[in-house]
This record gives sequence, C-alpha cells and structure tokens, in this order.
Amino acid sequence: MSTPTLVGPPTWIDGRFEENVILTTLEQAMNWARECSIWPMTFGLACCAIEMMATGASRYDIDRFGAGAFRASPRQADLMIVAGTVTYKMASRVRRLYEQMPDPKYVIAMGACTVGGGPYFKYGYHVVKGVDLVVPVDVYVPGCPPRPEALLEGVMRIQDKLKAHRIARGAEEKLPVPHHSGFARVLKSLEV
Repeated sequence: MSTPTLVGPPTWIDGRFEENVILTTLEQAMNWARECSIWPMTFGLACCAIEMMATGASRYDIDRFGAGAFRASPRQADLMIVAGTVTYKMASRVRRLYEQMPDPKYVIAMGACTVGGGPYFKYGYHVVKGVDLVVPVDVYVPGCPPRPEALLEGVMRIQDKLKAHRIARGAEEKLPVPHHSGFARVLKSLEV
C-alpha cells in the first residue's frame, strides 16, 4: 500500500529555518521600533499639563505604550504634546521648539484652548485661535481638560501613523502652516 501524498504549499522553504524565527520586512521592523519608542517633549502651558502629568503617572502609565520617556530637550523628542493655552507671546517659542525637533516629528494638540482658543478666543486678544496656526498638528485631543484616557487615545493615533509610514514613498508630507495676516505680522515682530 502506498503512502498518501500531501498537497499544500511549496516545500522549498521547509527545513531551511530553525524554530522561533520571525520573517518581516525592514520597513515593518523600523516602524515597530519607532512606534514603541515615542519620546514626548515635556511641554505644558496651562491646566491641561496636569492631565498630561497624570497620564505619565502610575495610574494611567503612558510608558506601557512606549511613550513614557519625557524629554526636556526638543533635540531628543519626536512628539510635542501642546497642553494648554497658547498665547501670541508663547507662539514664537512653540514654533522654535518645533523646528528644533528632529524629523520625523509629530504634534498632539491637547485641550480646548490648544485646539481652538478655548473660552478665551472670543474676548481675549492675546490667545492664538488654535495651535495649528503655529505648527502643523497631527492629532487633536478635545476636552477641557481632556482626561488621561483621551491623551492615551491620541498617542495610539500617533502610533497608527507611525505604523503606516512607508519607506518607498518617502516621508509623509506635512501641510504648510496656514497664517492669517495679523498673526503672521505678530510672529514676525516676535522673532529674535
């Protein structure tokens, strides 16, 4: 009696690799490494910074997402979490810090004041009507102030962007920062 012949995938790969070997592409390995080692910049402007600090504390533990190494220098960070009210006086400094960050860099706008000026935008002449007028924003986290879970969701959205990065197509293009004439004039007068 003859033994039955198994029909299936090609057998040229059988026996060529030891056990516990993972096959992947260089692109996927690099994206995984970037995704699991996000270094946010320590940058809190107002009350949303308290929620950002709570996210880094032991109860919410942002470190389990690989984003717990808050850096004090923009040259070591690849994620800027703008947490709080951005005033015109602070806008040029936010822009300068963003420009000092190495590429690829990402920005999370955290809180109602950062996203659109908050309760101050109607009567306050000193508040920027959204940080997207100063730096390009990748993820918006709404709320006043947003809970730590919302910031963790924002970090996961940044990780999704990192996971989808393609080497063959090149780096993702960032849109130019829109400036309305009054704000551009104020920024130009503040430049050193």
